[in-house]
Amino acid sequence: QVQLVESGGGLVQAGGSLRLSCAASGRIFSTNVMGWYRQAPGKQRELVATITSGGSTNVADSVKGRFTISRDKAKNTMYLQMNSLKPEDTADYSCNIRFLAVNYWGKGTLVTVSS
Repeated sequence: QVQLVESGGGLVQAGGSLRLSCAASGRIFSTNVMGWYRQAPGKQRELVATITSGGSTNVADSVKGRFTISRDKAKNTMYLQMNSLKPEDTADYSCNIRFLAVNYWGKGTLVTVSS
């Protein structure tokens, strides 16, 4: 069984920063892709950023230059450093890991950016 636990969400003013963490545990295949997704109220879930087990990253245009994804393979933990936050970044942020064609999801952490 694979478990993903997110942390680091909260309330921040526009222009501020937050760092999200996602701790993965269980039987995880060494070749995988981890990612952050978000869903704002009334909107569909969207990709924020992904990072492969080899370290290759992909970041959505809407957050490029402001958000940085990284991972510590030894700790099985992924991070999302979010800077220059905007009210439109308000959403529930979920952690995902994909391997062997199966997706696993965390329960999410709420990020609220006030104007």
